[in-house]
Amino acid sequence: MTPTDIPFNASPTMQMIMLALIVAGVAAVVVTVRKLRSGPGLSGGSAYLQALRLGGPLIGLLGAAWNVLMINIAIANIGEQPSYPVLAPGVAEAVFLFVLGLIAGVVAVICNWVVEARIDRAVLRP
Repeated sequence: MTPTDIPFNASPTMQMIMLALIVAGVAAVVVTVRKLRSGPGLSGGSAYLQALRLGGPLIGLLGAAWNVLMINIAIANIGEQPSYPVLAPGVAEAVFLFVLGLIAGVVAVICNWVVEARIDRAVLRP
């Protein structure tokens, strides 16, 4: 299994969360570029960046926690202790979700800093 295999082997719900986090990170970059190209006028999008910088890691954490919960329920239903190779794909999926959430949050934080610096320059211009 490689990191590129994880999204393809995940459940449809987890695939949707992964796709949403990737799209959210790309959208943060697009919002930032549009704001930087808008010229001296201040345009919208800052609220999205501020929401994503907190929401991205939380959504990733929620997906990871849900995945670990499902792993533990499956173990409880089986009754016997499965080996680590049986558990590894589920654990990898949970960690992958959390990492995607962190990446989306970090991208949003950096983009938000860039946008806030531009707004500060525009507003505080002498």
